Amino acid sequence: MLQQTQVSVVVPYWTAFLARFPDVGALARASLDQVLAAWRGLGYYARARNLKRAAEAVVERHGGRLPDDVDALRALPGFGRYTVGAVASIALGREVPLVDGNVARVLARLFGIEGVTGEASHERQLWSLAGALVRGQRPGDWNQALMELGATVCRPEQPTCLLCPVRAHCVALARGRVGEIPAPKVRTARRALHLAVAAVRKGDTVLLVRRHGTGLFGGLWELPGVECTPGGEIDALRARWPEIGDTLRPLGRVKRTLTHRALTLEVYEVDGPAPPEGARWATAQEIESMGVSAAMQAVLRRVFGAETPQGGRPWRSSRSPRSRG
Repeated sequence: MLQQTQVSVVVPYWTAFLARFPDVGALARASLDQVLAAWRGLGYYARARNLKRAAEAVVERHGGRLPDDVDALRALPGFGRYTVGAVASIALGREVPLVDGNVARVLARLFGIEGVTGEASHERQLWSLAGALVRGQRPGDWNQALMELGATVCRPEQPTCLLCPVRAHCVALARGRVGEIPAPKVRTARRALHLAVAAVRKGDTVLLVRRHGTGLFGGLWELPGVECTPGGEIDALRARWPEIGDTLRPLGRVKRTLTHRALTLEVYEVDGPAPPEGARWATAQEIESMGVSAAMQAVLRRVFGAETPQGGRPWRSSRSPRSRG
């Protein structure tokens, strides 16, 4: 949960998640729907899918106990180099390094490692250093201390060097280059992603389909939709979902900014098509316990009438989905 997400945001989710899935067996037995619903609001849903798959693998391969073996950890779904290092050192006490953004910044400044964050040669140097430094009696404490130092003292901007316990050894500080090391990664422009979505109503329910695959929003529930070019929404919807009726009425537009995408969703009210295979009807209250992305939650609030665009007819429901996430 802490990957790409701040501690203050994670804590209540972590507490609720462990209450619902207290051990690896409970997580393995749970449905993907239940796991995604418990993750709802944290984003980066691949983390939840991998966590579920890893729990299943632990039960199937290791009798429900996390393996006390680094190679076995590496073989678990979703266990990349960083996750293996964190679990092996912190949970198992193994001398295994980890490098996240905070650790990379500390090591780069401390040893004066030039290069751009994310470049292969730069990363190899940092991992090599981390592997040499983690040797000792308390590797988990060491790794956590590096992460904490980067998060609270050796920050990307306005680092508090006067409070740093290793300032006397810091190459970047000695050279007056703390603000230049590490060189920032060149950010790519967000890709525009334009979607048309169809809201189909039956009483106080709306038709939802599950997105296939493991990519963006994979496994989550959403209104029937299709990626398209601006202005081509209706034709694209009819081509992708031939079950929809002839009448499509605009309900408005929802915009969301994701890490790598600028997302625009054009919402249309559609007269009752035959539900496609795998679809389900859900009330606003039922949707609260389903895996739904933050962007789709915003769309559904509009559909159910929490937000009523000009010319749109609000749909009434006894309860609106939460806005968080």
